[in-house]
Amino acid sequence: MMQTVSEWFFWERLWLPGDLSWSDLEDTEGRIYAKASQLYAALPCALCMLLVRFVFERFLATPLADVWGIRDKIRPTVERNPLLENYFCDQARVPSQADVTALCKKTSWSERRIQAWFRRRRNQERPGLRKRFCEASWRCAFYFFAFVYGVLALYDKPWFYNLKEVWAGFPKQSMLPSQYWYYILEMGFYISLLLSLSFDVKRKDFKEQVIHHTATLTLLSFSWVSNYIRIGTVVMALHDCADILLEGAKVFNYAKWRKTANTMFVVFTVLFVGTRVIIFPLWIIHCTWVYPLERFPPFFGYYFFNVMLVVLQMLHIYWAVLILRMFFKCIFSTLEGDDRSDEDEEDSDSQKERNHKPSHKNGPEARGRATGH
Repeated sequence: MMQTVSEWFFWERLWLPGDLSWSDLEDTEGRIYAKASQLYAALPCALCMLLVRFVFERFLATPLADVWGIRDKIRPTVERNPLLENYFCDQARVPSQADVTALCKKTSWSERRIQAWFRRRRNQERPGLRKRFCEASWRCAFYFFAFVYGVLALYDKPWFYNLKEVWAGFPKQSMLPSQYWYYILEMGFYISLLLSLSFDVKRKDFKEQVIHHTATLTLLSFSWVSNYIRIGTVVMALHDCADILLEGAKVFNYAKWRKTANTMFVVFTVLFVGTRVIIFPLWIIHCTWVYPLERFPPFFGYYFFNVMLVVLQMLHIYWAVLILRMFFKCIFSTLEGDDRSDEDEEDSDSQKERNHKPSHKNGPEARGRATGH
């Protein structure tokens, strides 16, 4: 049965254009082609990424947070109440008005006291500032390394300057060692992001992040098997360049370097819109949608790959709206956090007190993983 499924899944008409077969992509005369089995290396790479991330955050990011005086906000502790704790864990983190009234009768507490307890309990589960700083530092370091590696792997390739060269000789394009390691590192990183979503800082666009990481891994896997490696490496480099500034802006904002963070966020906004809202659809998708038809008839893989790129582009537009909203707040008013972040709730019993609290945030606070990946 497994053999039948494998034969159907790797049917040449799904993955290759024209009359080509897998036998045409066997290693010969020093030419090495990409194979699906090579992608298994991404899983141990992801586990290594998690280990490297732990070491990085423990021995580099945490001491840097100490040097910059980054401290977690002191949060009031909640009173011990097994009834409310069971409700919080088993039913809902935010009780309805009817449930608050019922809990008041069961606990003999006032409604205000019940609501304050739930606010404090929710705040206890939110990540602290140091955790956010360490996470942003790790991502910034990885994107910087990945982008530099991508530029070094692409700068002397003709398809980096002329996208029509992406399809020259396709699909009989031999794989380069630099392309192999670029793919494995990027796939390992995104697998590690999926594995760590449960304990990473949770954003309001959690579902969009899962869709983005899954779509990215699907695109990378398909492009590898179908030998879309050239365009795949260009797409990865295009995405990584903006993410460096995004995560860097977070790092400096947590360190209260407001002007530096705001400047980086402004540059990031321009770069994000330029690369993902303009260059990505008008150059990259055009390259994968139009140029292949000049060389071979469309096949299933052609449609599948382009549909996945369109899904990615829709996510780009969604995040671009959020980023531009924060950008205008940063330029014309006071930015009070990230539209995607799950921020602490003010532990105050009156709206008046909340309104008179001084804002402690100004700049690209978390601004979240606006890419991507």
